[in-house]
Amino acid sequence: MKNTFSNIEEFADGQLLLVNKPYKWTSFDVVGKIRNAFKPLKLKVGHAGTLDPLATGLLIICTGKMTKQIDSFQAQEKEYTGTLVLGATTPTYDLESEPEQLFATDHLTEGQIKEACKQFTGDIQQYPPAHSAIKIDGERLYEKARRGEEVELRLRNVTISEFEITRIELPEVDFRVVCSKGTYIRSLVSDFGKALNNGAYLSRLRRTRSGNFRVEDAWEVMEIVNTIRDLKNIPIIDINNENIQ
Repeated sequence: MKNTFSNIEEFADGQLLLVNKPYKWTSFDVVGKIRNAFKPLKLKVGHAGTLDPLATGLLIICTGKMTKQIDSFQAQEKEYTGTLVLGATTPTYDLESEPEQLFATDHLTEGQIKEACKQFTGDIQQYPPAHSAIKIDGERLYEKARRGEEVELRLRNVTISEFEITRIELPEVDFRVVCSKGTYIRSLVSDFGKALNNGAYLSRLRRTRSGNFRVEDAWEVMEIVNTIRDLKNIPIIDINNENIQ
């Protein structure tokens, strides 16, 4: 169920907003849109857990004093659904770049695909994508990658609690993943393709859950923006029921 608000002061006291991030929006785009809705009020707004521009779904936004708890929300378990495409790779591991290496897929069976999932369940290690927002020497990896710079990537320890195949219509494969903070689904998909002696890239991703928070209870961006704007126009009433605005 969506949270409801009666006055704008509640946001300064601290609110947690569940927002459905649109396709091709960055997580910072969402934060900026909500922050701008508060103007001329100056209010802290931040997000807990970045989503790639091509991903959609649950983005946790914190306002006011609630921003102090962002780290704890980021640490929560995440759940995603998505689609991967076998038979090709891309430099970014998703559709932000064009497919390059091509592989045949007609020999792959449902059994082979589902069996490959097993080696990616539990505590695993993965390299982050070269095109990612991780900072090295104060600069994000994707900025270095766009200049053609090679960077030595470090393995990261992550936990995949569940990795389930939900549809196979080659070259497309639908999946559901439950994982720890810091897991890169793009890297998981790329490694999954390698495990099949093939190639794979991510074509669709949606975050459906973070901790106990679910995307079904999320606001659309403009829905929450318009709610904030409406609340700013409501006069503040004191205990004597006098208009003090």
